[in-house]
Order: sequence, then structure tokens, then C-alpha cells
Amino acid sequence: MAYTVLARKYRSQTFVEVIGQEAIATTLTNAIATGRIHHGYLFTGTRGVGKTSMARILAKALNCLSYDTPTATPCGNCDACRKIAEGQDVDVLEIDAASNTGVENIRELRSNTAYRPARARFKVYIIDEVHMLSISAFNALLKTLEEPPEHVKFILATTEIQKVPATIQSRCQRFNFRNIGPEPIAARLTEIAAAEGTQVESAVVQRIARLANGSMRDALSILDQLLSVSPSQLDAGVLDELLPPAQNEQVFALFEQVGAGDVAGVLRGLDAILGAGRGIELFCQDAIDVARTLLLLRTCGADTGMVDVPAAARASYVALAQKFELSHYVQMIPMLEELRRHVRFSSAGRALAEVTMLRLARLREWTAIEQLLRQLPAEGDGADQKKKSVADETTESLATCEPAPPVAARPRIRELADVAPSETAPLRPIPAETRVPASTEAALVRAVAPSAAATTRSGAEGAPSERSRGIEVSNEERRRAEEDPIVRQAIELFDGVVVSVERSPPEGPPALTPSQKK
Repeated sequence: MAYTVLARKYRSQTFVEVIGQEAIATTLTNAIATGRIHHGYLFTGTRGVGKTSMARILAKALNCLSYDTPTATPCGNCDACRKIAEGQDVDVLEIDAASNTGVENIRELRSNTAYRPARARFKVYIIDEVHMLSISAFNALLKTLEEPPEHVKFILATTEIQKVPATIQSRCQRFNFRNIGPEPIAARLTEIAAAEGTQVESAVVQRIARLANGSMRDALSILDQLLSVSPSQLDAGVLDELLPPAQNEQVFALFEQVGAGDVAGVLRGLDAILGAGRGIELFCQDAIDVARTLLLLRTCGADTGMVDVPAAARASYVALAQKFELSHYVQMIPMLEELRRHVRFSSAGRALAEVTMLRLARLREWTAIEQLLRQLPAEGDGADQKKKSVADETTESLATCEPAPPVAARPRIRELADVAPSETAPLRPIPAETRVPASTEAALVRAVAPSAAATTRSGAEGAPSERSRGIEVSNEERRRAEEDPIVRQAIELFDGVVVSVERSPPEGPPALTPSQKK
């Protein structure tokens, strides 16, 4: 007799036996009990979580020959239930969409829906991996899926719901199958091992459950492989010989080295993980998952239900989570995600991974923002005292300062303002190359001391100046004065502004007017 693998031998046969999907089983049971049976169902979830098993159980519930109507508790012994469990019933057709992707396959399906079932109440179509259908095939299925004959039911299953068109999803009742927790998987493995007559340690089943990553089929495949090595007794030694440590266990040990700041230990741990054949991208994904778990334990508490941590390891996770500040997690997760993106296009992925892990190992040496904020004095306590001490120190330093020396240019301005127009020579010698031309002397004095310049040009107090005599200054003259290098230097030095421009008296005898020339 051919050997039947554990995944098929111990497949769930009733709604009660389904592991980890109790909410979906309850919903379908109530729908059958109340007669609210939909014509289309869409089961989505990762591999090995019970989608196909649930579809077969639903088909048996609809077509069990031991009852006159659909029942939530199929007998499992009638010819229909046995054939459906084996996938060989004539009225329950299981179609692999990966090998029937074309529109002609859907056309054949549509033509067959017109025929009534041979012996059962409903003709059930179970289309596995439905996301593999082509766009034309999906379009051909739309009308039949929306308004099928009353004797036809559709059950679609997929692992990639994002590839299923929204028009298909809207015509079905969608059920999301969750990953199965480690505890239910471990309990089921213990039952199966006992049924197979094998003694197994609790640590072994716990580790198998973690290796399965939420998939019951993966867990049964691992157990089947271990039973081939040692069918009578399973211990940790057998598991270590056959399988490497769980990836999350290795990554958790790596984060412990990161928390301790052991750079050499971190690099050795990374080398062990990558040397076991784990790609850098998958390692980054696992590291992000562990970092997220630590973050949620750090923020939401040790009893939070948002993380999936084995009960035996939860205390270790909580202790490690407290070693990092929240700002460390904010930096840690983006760094790992950036590494995951960069290694796709880099030939130095190993070096990038080592440098990133080195940065993580040194992360706790950086001062966190929370620590800096805690060092600041509280408002109203030390803050006022600190402000007062700073003010006292400033006052004391001002009291001991010597007076600043007088600015040499200011007496110069006053002296220039008090002299007559004929006495506008500088008070002290100025080199010839920097001597102020007589044409710009008045403009310079006017720019830095307007009132003094007015007195200078008038010659005596109360004497009218050129501006007061009606000679207006144009913008062009003011612009030329501002462009003069001496005037510009004076404006910058004394922070002055050109108010007006006064003309110097012409040298020599005045020019004759036309009447005087005659």
C-alpha cells in the first residue's frame, strides 16, 4: 500500500477540526444553518493555512448524501463525502488555474454549468490559484460568476489576492485566512505524533511550529521528514542534525549581540546566517520582523496581542526590547529596509549588510533624543533659576568691563562740520592715493552728517544753501554720488544714507552769459 504523507492523512475533515480559522468556520456553519448560502466564495491567505481543506469541507456540507438538505456536520462516510475528500467526485470539480489559464478553458467551464449535477444537490467548482487566470479568462468568467445557475457554486482560492480583479472580488464573499499561531500548530503536532506512536519532546514541536511560519502543511512536512529519521522518538539532537536553527531564533540572537554592542559578535552572527544559505533580502525581512516585534513590546507592553511570540521566549523578547529607545527603533527599521532595497542592485551586498549591522551595533552609543530631553530642566523649576544665573553672570561681566575707546571718526565728523568751506582739508595727512577729491568732499560730509553738511555749504548759520535756493537734485545725481567709492565707503562705515547732493562752486572766473559776450 502506498504511503500517505501526514499533510494528506491528517487533513481536516469537518469545520470543527480546522485549526486556526475558527471565525471562518463559524461563519460558514451559520450560513448553512440559516440557508444563506452564497453562490461564490473567495478564500485568500498564505500557503498551508487551510483554504483547500475548507473548500472541500464546504463542498461536503452542501452535497452530503446522508442528509436531505445542506448540513454543517457532514457524515464523512457516504460516497459523496469520501470522493470529495479524495478530490475525485464527479460533481465537485477542482480546477488548477495555473494550468488552465486561457479563455477557452473558462468557455468550457461555462458550457458545463448548464448541466445539472449527476447525483448531488450542487455542482461545485473549486478553482485553486485563481490569480493565475488571464485577463480574458477573468472577463469570460464574470457573467457566470455573477449569475450562475441555481445548482452551481464557485469556491475560488488564491495566495495573491492583489492579482484578482476587483470585479471578481465584488461578486464573491471574501474570507481572509490568517497564519496559524505556533501554539495551535504545536498542539496539533503533538496529537499527530501520538497517533503515529512517536514520543516527541515539547521543545521539538515548539521549534517545528516556529519553523513553519504559520503554515500547518509546512509543519506536517517537517514532522514527516523527522519521522523518517527517527520514527520512535524525536529529541532536540535529531532536529539539530536535520534542520538548522529557526531563522527568527538566529536573528533574535543577532539582536542580542546588537543590544550588547558586541561588534565582533554581530558580524560573526551575520556570517553564520548568510553562510547557511539565507539571502540578504530574506535576512533583512526577518530582521525587520524581529525589530517590529521588539518595538511593539517596548511601546504596547509585554502582554500585547499585536505580536506573535512564543510564550517561552516572550520574557527574553521583553528584556531585549527595553535595551533600545524608541528613537533607536525609528532609525533601525528604515536602515534595514534601505539595505534590503540596495542589495538588489549592488555587487557588494555582503559588505553593505556588514556595515549596516555594524551601525546597528553602535546605535546604542549614540545619545537618544529622549535622553537629551530628560536632561533639560523642567519648566518652572530649574529653567527660571538657570535664566536668573545667566542674567547675573551677564550683569557682573558688564560691570567689570572697561569702557570702549572712542571712535576716531566721530570727532572727525564734528570737526568737518564746524569748519568753513575753505577749510575742508583733512585734519591729519592722508596719502595722495586715498585723498578725497574736492568734488566729493561735500557729498561725503552730507552723507554721514546731513545737518553738518548744510552748515558747511552755507558758510554761516542761517545762510541759504543751494537746495534752499531752489536747485533740485535729480535721481541721476544721487545715483552717481552713491556709486562713488569714497561715498560708498563712508556709507558702509557709518551706516549712513545719502540725503542730498550739493555741488561744489566752480573754480576760476564765472563763464560769461551771451549778453555779456556781446
